[in-house]
Amino acid sequence: MASKTPIVRQVSWPSVIFQLILLGLLICIFQIFEFAEPFFTAALTYAILAFGLRIKIARSHRKGLQLIKQQKPIEALPFFEKSVNYFTKFNWIDKYRYLTLLSSSKMTYREMGLCNIAFCYSQTGEGYKAKEVYQMILKEYPENGLAYAGYNMLNSLEQSQPD
Repeated sequence: MASKTPIVRQVSWPSVIFQLILLGLLICIFQIFEFAEPFFTAALTYAILAFGLRIKIARSHRKGLQLIKQQKPIEALPFFEKSVNYFTKFNWIDKYRYLTLLSSSKMTYREMGLCNIAFCYSQTGEGYKAKEVYQMILKEYPENGLAYAGYNMLNSLEQSQPD
């Protein structure tokens, strides 16, 4: 059963502009080489590149998301941890994700991975670990609305518990 958790995608508009320019360049290249359908060929090439890069490079992150949708947060945790470790080690891939992954996400994969780790902890009854991760996220990414909301929700739950 798929999760009904709402997802809000934040977009980095400067990267969208770059991607539109890239798509325009692909169209020009396919027109120069006189392809029968340069617009369609460029769009298809762009889509294959974008999905292929994300499938290959962000493999662990995607697997973790699949497990979350299947309501298996315990099984998803190691995949998100692997993703965070990868994007910490190769932070340039994440920093320039509009080039390396053709992604217009405003949030980095590392940041998303950390939020997903905290979410997994909160779903497995380990609220104290979730709060620790949310606090760490807020120190590193103070504008992260997901971490802020998750942290406040856990605090509210703690305060509403009868003694």
